[in-house]
Amino acid sequence: MTTTAYNKRANFDYLISDKYEAGLVLTGQEVKSVKAGHISLKESFVTVKSGELYLTNAHITPYKHAGEITNYDPTRPRKLLLKRSEIRRLVGKVRAEGLTLVPIRVYTKKRLLKLEFGVGKGKKKFDKREDLAKKDAQRNMRRTLKGF
Repeated sequence: MTTTAYNKRANFDYLISDKYEAGLVLTGQEVKSVKAGHISLKESFVTVKSGELYLTNAHITPYKHAGEITNYDPTRPRKLLLKRSEIRRLVGKVRAEGLTLVPIRVYTKKRLLKLEFGVGKGKKKFDKREDLAKKDAQRNMRRTLKGF
């Protein structure tokens, strides 16, 4: 498994409870571009439309070595491939509990591209500050233990 793109803000902005793996429906030149690492998950999210899940607002730049592509939208919604039972469970969580589906990373598994996304609840400002304080404390402990 080779990670192609990682959403650094996912764990900072959301408290992730469950993680899921889904396939992506992409065109040929998009696959080559993603495998080359030209994808950005910043400000992207997973949406539900008519009982299907879509990766929205993920930016995939056009593949350099492909010809000129007319009417190419780099942030178009891309369909996610999941089992119907998983989709129903996720839709229920999103609607009932007010949770969000947050993309975490895109990676290759054998020759396929997969998206890992999580069910998350938005963090408040004080939660973020608390996490930063914990990281600073652990960093300081490691620094002092390294001196001994």
